[in-house]
Amino acid sequence: MTGIKRIFFFVDEYLEEFIMVVLLIAMSVIMGIQIFCRYILGASLSWSEEITRYLFIWSAFFSVSLCTKKCISIKIDQFIRNLKPRKKASVKVLNLTVEFVFFVYLIPFAYRYLMATIESGQVSPACGIPMYYVQSAPLVCFTLCAIRILERWFLEWHNVIHQEELKDWPSHLAELERRANLKNSMSNLLSQENFNKEILEQDNTSNKEGGN
Repeated sequence: MTGIKRIFFFVDEYLEEFIMVVLLIAMSVIMGIQIFCRYILGASLSWSEEITRYLFIWSAFFSVSLCTKKCISIKIDQFIRNLKPRKKASVKVLNLTVEFVFFVYLIPFAYRYLMATIESGQVSPACGIPMYYVQSAPLVCFTLCAIRILERWFLEWHNVIHQEELKDWPSHLAELERRANLKNSMSNLLSQENFNKEILEQDNTSNKEGGN
């Protein structure tokens, strides 16, 4: 894959995981500093709990997008497991359509909530951070969830059309590219074999004519 494709693949495949790991490390470091200051230096920090709480909120919302992307939310799939791949994909397409409509329905409400926070000028009590930095988490999360659902929708629709099962996006792009390259290689090989057969037939014909 080219450099741009690699960047796209990394961002689309590991965006939520990367951000959540960074947030977890930040929360651990801040709380570690707070414990050190409280029990070793005897001076508690006033801002650590607030910052940690806000980072946790962002982490929780990104986890929603991660579960949506990985399709690891709580569900009962015993019925779907017994279906054939095409019917299974059809049911998933219907389910993803409902989920997509739900998150798209939530996006305007999250936007209005964010705008109300911006207009109010509310800031956090300890750090004085504008609260719209925190209240923007639902809007970002719902938008990202809608994108993830749309990606899986196209993936499952591909499975319906081609009657096969590709499980991950965008990993299936690499799989499709691998299959296309393999198909091209086989076509080139067959063309080369046909070319060699034609050369051999011409040589045999020439030998027969020379013998006569």
